[in-house]
Amino acid sequence: MNNRRVIVKVPASTANLGPGFDTLGMALSLYAWIELSVAEQTEFQFFGDQLKGLPKDKTNLIYKVAQLVFKEAGVAVPELSISMHSDIPLTRGLGSSASAIVGALVAANALIGSPLPDDKLFQMATALEGHPDNVGASLFGGIVVSAWDGERADYIRLEPHPSLKTLVAIPAFQLSTEKARHALPQQISMADAIFNVGRSSLLVAALASGELGIIRHAMKDRLHQPYRAALIPGMTTILERAVEHGALGVALSGAGPTLIAFVEDNNSFELPDSEIIATNDNSDKTPLEQFLLNTLKQEGINAKTLWLSPCVHGPQITVEDVSKQFTTPLPDRIKGDVKV
Repeated sequence: MNNRRVIVKVPASTANLGPGFDTLGMALSLYAWIELSVAEQTEFQFFGDQLKGLPKDKTNLIYKVAQLVFKEAGVAVPELSISMHSDIPLTRGLGSSASAIVGALVAANALIGSPLPDDKLFQMATALEGHPDNVGASLFGGIVVSAWDGERADYIRLEPHPSLKTLVAIPAFQLSTEKARHALPQQISMADAIFNVGRSSLLVAALASGELGIIRHAMKDRLHQPYRAALIPGMTTILERAVEHGALGVALSGAGPTLIAFVEDNNSFELPDSEIIATNDNSDKTPLEQFLLNTLKQEGINAKTLWLSPCVHGPQITVEDVSKQFTTPLPDRIKGDVKV
């Protein structure tokens, strides 16, 4: 253990997918990297604008989650060297906290020889996050259909259709999950509950069978998006009209404010070739990008768009011999993977 250095690359995620509130998640090709090794004294290195302001002491989430793993495994590793780089924006609805939790669990487990099975890590991650959708997607990759009763989480993983791509519009403001949840009612009508059960079931069937054309009808929601719309000006227009501009369907990503459009990559709708494309200028945008950005702009909201493929794998683990001394920081060693 003392001779190990572990690097974990963990994907971002989108949750709910419209009607599947707290139950549906999909991993996305946007990543965070966490590096752990045993140290004489705990130290932190954070890289990138996404991680500014995070605590660099033992109150840090990664440190605390790692200690939970060690406790569960019955080992003591009180001091750690922790490095992190992330392309996943914080509090934007792309699973930044879930990726940190999953990355810390997997890295800590690998550091001590991986004594805990994936299901145990999933149960721990769900309890920490409070719902299984984001953590399940980041841990297992692909599309995860999950349920949690407060004690045990269960899931089934679906392989994303090879033609399925996503376009996210990320507004230039943060929205905490807590604030977004406070916007929700304490009770809903039986009619709205039945509506969402039907749409969520239809969406899972469409994703499992590859019947992508039904997605536009299946992604509709009455549980959370109507109540959160006031927090994201322009969202209602985007939900109602994105299919007119090439989307299969569109939803609020997690608690928002990011909006995610599902798109079919076929001969009639040609997408960028690379796995992920940042489109921050005004040139060569698809009609769907223009619609998303212009709709938000009309509300005074600046945003950027990213084309993201579904990520079909969970965390990727690299275990190195600590005797290999690196003088370059983590971002320089992973720069071939950094996308944003």
